[in-house]
Amino acid sequence: MELLLLCIRIFLVRIMDVSLGTIRTVMTVKGKNIIAALIGFIEVTIWFLVVKDALNSASNSLWIAVSYAGGFATGTFIGGFISKKFIHGKLGVQMVIHEEKKEVIDALREHGYAVSVVSAQGYQGNNKLMLFSEIDSNHLSELENIVKKYDEKAFIVVNETKYVQNGYFRGVAK
Repeated sequence: MELLLLCIRIFLVRIMDVSLGTIRTVMTVKGKNIIAALIGFIEVTIWFLVVKDALNSASNSLWIAVSYAGGFATGTFIGGFISKKFIHGKLGVQMVIHEEKKEVIDALREHGYAVSVVSAQGYQGNNKLMLFSEIDSNHLSELENIVKKYDEKAFIVVNETKYVQNGYFRGVAK
């Protein structure tokens, strides 16, 4: 019974510390270093306490290692889920469309997206338009659906944006 409780505790605490590690990494990439440092302090404190318990156990059971590894895997999954759901950022979206499908530009603007347009030429010499837009990450699927409705063969590239100055975002001037 003592081994079972230890394994459950290791599993649950490992989920917490790995989830925090994922969020810390996202915060670091986004340049939020103070928040990342605070999360890192909590994460390592939790990690140290669970490792201490695991290594100081009188049991050599393989279940301790399985609990530790299972908590790590589950924490990775949960951390990814949390960061995707709750940590939003800006995305730079480039869309290459066929020139005859340019009604997509008006459709995007009617839905509140700022769109810059540049003439482009494709590999086969046909005329294309390259559209640029900066959006909040939670609007990506809506934007993709609008573009695909008008040009199902549109080429779309999405990049995470670290810094934005000025511009327009869904009804909010920056």
